[in-house]
Amino acid sequence: MAGVIWSSTHQFLMPTIKVSRKRIRVKARSIAAKSQPAVVVLDIEGTTTPISFVSDVLFPYAYNNVHKHLVSTFDSPETQRDIQLLRDQVMQDLAEQGSSPGATPIPPENVSSKEDVIDAVVANVKCMIDADRKVPALKELQGHIWRTGFTTGELKGQVFDDVPLALEQWQQSGTKTYIYSSGSREAQRMIFASTQHGDLRRFLCGFFDTSIGHKRDPQSYKEIFQFVGVDDPSLVTFATDVLEEAQAAKEAGLQAVILLRPGNKPLPADHTDFRTISSLASL
Repeated sequence: MAGVIWSSTHQFLMPTIKVSRKRIRVKARSIAAKSQPAVVVLDIEGTTTPISFVSDVLFPYAYNNVHKHLVSTFDSPETQRDIQLLRDQVMQDLAEQGSSPGATPIPPENVSSKEDVIDAVVANVKCMIDADRKVPALKELQGHIWRTGFTTGELKGQVFDDVPLALEQWQQSGTKTYIYSSGSREAQRMIFASTQHGDLRRFLCGFFDTSIGHKRDPQSYKEIFQFVGVDDPSLVTFATDVLEEAQAAKEAGLQAVILLRPGNKPLPADHTDFRTISSLASL
């Protein structure tokens, strides 16, 4: 409301405006909320989680435990599906000569022993891990191996220290947060369920993996936009450490930012079209 001050010198009324501190705080919160993206989609490796955790912990665990996992679970429907997916992938790789050096056929069980099948699977899995393949067949099996490690406590998830606070603030401001990683959705959930900051899944609305499409394909981001329930792709912000992924997201109409984290590879010179940040608190 307007008040008045009487000036004895100039003999006139001067209006003043009284604004409560409460209204200022409410307005500030409203402005802050409006500045937040409607949807955030996060990569994991090099974005929420150190590259070293994936390269030095997860990959070696799968590499060293694939034989043990196959022996102990060979007859389960899940492992049989994993083997068939890998068999199909290897057949495709062999048909496309040079796409996967070191690929060797995985024989069917009706003509080979269990041990021969396992040995062939192990050989192919180790070649794929060494080559950093992103194929779904490998990611599914890796996720099932990691599940054992997370269940027994041999593996614990890891995130950068700014991640929990950013996730909480986005949730409080109404921003919906999703994960999009080449690792299986099950593996993603396990990482965020067991971090050094506790279970962070309560802040996440869902998980996407390469079953929705390759991370360097703009169509993948168009599919994500259709899923997350906003009216325009520009309301979705994708955060990654990989320039080609940011370019694909931008081509699909999303906003994209690139994370500069310790241990990440240097960015190419043509990254200047994208905003770079070193913490999700800056998003």
